[in-house]
Amino acid sequence: MMKHLLYFLILSISLNVMAQDSNTLTVEFEGIKTDEAKLFVALYDSEGNFLKKAVQGTIVTVNNGNATAVFNNIKSGIYAISSFLDKNNNGKLDTNFMRIPKEPTAMSNNAKGSFGPPKFKDAKFTVQDARTTIRIKY
Repeated sequence: MMKHLLYFLILSISLNVMAQDSNTLTVEFEGIKTDEAKLFVALYDSEGNFLKKAVQGTIVTVNNGNATAVFNNIKSGIYAISSFLDKNNNGKLDTNFMRIPKEPTAMSNNAKGSFGPPKFKDAKFTVQDARTTIRIKY
């Protein structure tokens, strides 16, 4: 009996840990002005990594002004999204001499920066459910 209880506890803990790592985040973008560009999307998990080192990234196509990015196997926690529309299809965010983006950008929570990019605290959101969906407007 005790042996079965121990196995049950180990199995329960294992399934709980696996469930925490199996969240899916869906990011829906709307209001994109062109379908002729790729949308680069990055997921960040901390203020220190924000706009520097993404935990996951993807490139998606735009269709009728909308795009959807899906991130799988996300741990429960606090995240932020940044994205840019690569209008000239060169695979990078083009900026001017002051490092201000020349291509459209958007962040989670539709966060806007003043005198620089938005802050993590303004773009952050929580992933804690098996399926989380957020929306970002361009």
